[in-house]
Amino acid sequence: MAWRSGQSYSADLRERVLAAVDGGLPAKTAAERFGVSVSFIYKALKRRRLTGETTARRQRNQQELKLAPYHHAIRAEVVRRPDVTLEEVRAWLLETHGVAASLGLMHNTLIRLGLTLKKSPGGQRSRIGPTSPSSVTPGAPSKLR
Repeated sequence: MAWRSGQSYSADLRERVLAAVDGGLPAKTAAERFGVSVSFIYKALKRRRLTGETTARRQRNQQELKLAPYHHAIRAEVVRRPDVTLEEVRAWLLETHGVAASLGLMHNTLIRLGLTLKKSPGGQRSRIGPTSPSSVTPGAPSKLR
């Protein structure tokens, strides 16, 4: 069983780990056997001793996205004007919806929406190679002036 950041251990695993430690198994051995960290075991024991709780608590700090109500409008604006800059999207959002957003917030929102803001290249690219040939012949000694 692999643990991922942001996920709690299952209630069954918690009970088995605590039962093993209560049965006399050292915390380090229990951690290796059940694939958990030693600090998890000590924290679970402390919490059980102080509060009597053995189950996982609800995850905290789940912030509501500030621009979530405007995702549809932002997507439509970026599709309508594909070369728009982050600053222009911020100004548009403030002007049309009265919502101020930082550059970072706007950048993260566009990433969350799967939109990228890349300006089109300025000119036509050469098909055959560089436009300015090098003045040095490969392999020839260079002259110092």
